Amino acid sequence: MVDAPLQRRVLIVAILASFVSFLDGTVVNVALPAIADELGGPGEAGLTLQQWVVDGYLVTLGSFILLAGSLSDVHGRRRVLVVGLAGFAATSVLCALAPTGPVLVVARLLQGVAGALLVPSSLALIISTFDGPAQGRAIGRWTAWTGTAMIVGPFVGGGLVDLISWRWVFWINVPVVAVTLLLLRRVPEAEATVQRRIDVPGALLAAVGLAAAVLGLIEQWWPVVVVGAGLLVAFVVVERRAPDPMLPLRLFGARTFAWGNVATFAVYGALAFGGFVLTLFLQQVAGYSATAAGVAQLPTTLAMLALSTRFGTLAGRYGARWFMTVGPIVAGCGFLLMLTMDEQATYLTQVLPGILVFGLGLAITVAPLTAAILGAVPATDAGIASAVNNAISRVAGLVVIAFAGVILGGALDVESFHRSLVVTAALLVAGGLVSMVGIGDTRVRTAP
Repeated sequence: MVDAPLQRRVLIVAILASFVSFLDGTVVNVALPAIADELGGPGEAGLTLQQWVVDGYLVTLGSFILLAGSLSDVHGRRRVLVVGLAGFAATSVLCALAPTGPVLVVARLLQGVAGALLVPSSLALIISTFDGPAQGRAIGRWTAWTGTAMIVGPFVGGGLVDLISWRWVFWINVPVVAVTLLLLRRVPEAEATVQRRIDVPGALLAAVGLAAAVLGLIEQWWPVVVVGAGLLVAFVVVERRAPDPMLPLRLFGARTFAWGNVATFAVYGALAFGGFVLTLFLQQVAGYSATAAGVAQLPTTLAMLALSTRFGTLAGRYGARWFMTVGPIVAGCGFLLMLTMDEQATYLTQVLPGILVFGLGLAITVAPLTAAILGAVPATDAGIASAVNNAISRVAGLVVIAFAGVILGGALDVESFHRSLVVTAALLVAGGLVSMVGIGDTRVRTAP
């Protein structure tokens, strides 16, 4: 039995380590116009740099998060967390000092590698430290705080961009990492699973395949997209035959895990793309400052903080299926409400109603989704199961954002923004319908 003070410390460490990783996926959104002005260029050149600043981070995060799950199980969660946190601080400094656009993109690629080490290890720490109803509550709290990173990012980034410089959206990571490392010193190392091996061929195929596919989509080089897709197919084939695969396909034999990850792809693809486009529209078309664009999305953060733990507890009691069904559909309705927006984007009548409905839907969705997926596998697979789910959510974001140029038609205006809102809502509704059809468990089963 783990004592309560240690449980609290583990939960705080897990939240901080994951929060900083998730935050960096979105905090840069409001900084993109400033980054493009200083390091990019006009028109499509600026849009391409903006896509790469976001997707450069997501492509390596999504590619290596599976490998990180294996590393966590082999070498120990605490040890992998320490390496990831140190690397994340170092690459954040490199991003903050980047003199050119290409240097910033390379730094973001490296930052994604470090970020990949944080999420599976932190969530696996929770699974190994908590059990029973306490585990469900801990996952709910972890989800509430880390999930809000996707929404609080624009608020934090906006203030930093307007008050100081876009470079401070990266400097802010350093003190958070320092505090997390300090707290981590008093968390004992869990026993490593020494019989596992590192799947190097799988890691290389996943990384190169994703990078090629995203490069082709952003630059609209379709032969490169085909090459990337072929490498990803080869990755699946290799994983089927590997003695200790980076992506254990046996996990998908659990119905809730399999369908829950399909829903994850749709929901998190929508969240990443919707936040990306909304933040750019408010600044570049509606004329909001970076701070105002961040504050505009703050109600969603408050809804997540206030309601996520409650909905996670309810899902543990009544089952996750209907929460995972209703939540994304409500969130999709929130984006459809934003179709009233024009060039002025009047906040009280055109922006706020959609933001509030979206926040409610997101709060209903995220904690039950995480708890259901992790509860569908044995505790011994917690690290890799967490890695798979988080990899799918990050890959979803980078793939949909890579399509931004195609969806927007190369320019962001009211018409293309409305088209993006419809795409985002359609993805969210699809996630809800997939959950309704595929999630068969009547009650969330917490890991032993």
